[in-house]
Amino acid sequence: MTATTVIAPASSPVDVWSSARKLLRNRTILFGLGVLVLLALVAIFASVLWTVDPAALKPRLRLRPPSAVNWLGTDNLGRDIWSRLIYGSRVSLIVGAVVAIIAVIAGSALGLIAGMVRWIDNVLMRMMDGMMAIPAILLAIALIGGLGANLVTICIAIAIPEIPRVARMVRSVVLTVREEAYVEAAVSMGTRLPVLVIRHIVPNILAPLIVQATYIASSAILIEASLSFLGIGMPDEIPSWGNMMADARLYFQVRPGLMLFPGICIALTVLGINRLGDGLRDMLDPRLARSVGGVK
Repeated sequence: MTATTVIAPASSPVDVWSSARKLLRNRTILFGLGVLVLLALVAIFASVLWTVDPAALKPRLRLRPPSAVNWLGTDNLGRDIWSRLIYGSRVSLIVGAVVAIIAVIAGSALGLIAGMVRWIDNVLMRMMDGMMAIPAILLAIALIGGLGANLVTICIAIAIPEIPRVARMVRSVVLTVREEAYVEAAVSMGTRLPVLVIRHIVPNILAPLIVQATYIASSAILIEASLSFLGIGMPDEIPSWGNMMADARLYFQVRPGLMLFPGICIALTVLGINRLGDGLRDMLDPRLARSVGGVK
């Protein structure tokens, strides 16, 4: 799912502007970016957009149809569906962003060490292989069971299974770049290892890392929703799209919208982020470009 692209150690301003124009002409990237920006705006201005306190319990108003006050109706406890959907966007955005940041930083550090220090490579990679052998959601369930369910532990539990994938990807790029002529020339000139990594290695891993981060973010949103649906994710007093679907499953025949609304939000968010990742992959990897500017 990732693209390994070896680039030159430096780029001119002309290349930067050319890349920006390609990005703006790529409809796949624009669609994904539009969804992500919309989600961010909804999360930032959630307190303005919601109409009723999303945690307010009103049993007398349970399972009401849409009205002027409750735009999408109420759930089985009388809570406003619209307000809970808006608040749930915050949870999804935070989980996706934090998990991607943790996985990229930790995985990049491990991948750089494995790629640059030969004697520790086998040890680290065997550890990463062992972690990858465990399904991500099962490892997350085990970690949450031991640490407790809250936003911090959920982000950590989801991020840990993603670290080996990032580490292996970064390691593969580092091993490829190390054989490039300009890197060998820098080594022969006595360039120190930290300078070599910052100047020649890091620029080559940025493009695949950005693409990988989008896939990690979308996967994290899905896993968080799955955990919340199973009842081991976000606490019920904190609205998230996953626990909204869990609360609605018993009332699907009476009020199918209770489950469909958060499901649609999850699907659109994941689709948008994945389309952004696909577009960036096609644009950053010249082997996948099919037309001028990477536009499909």
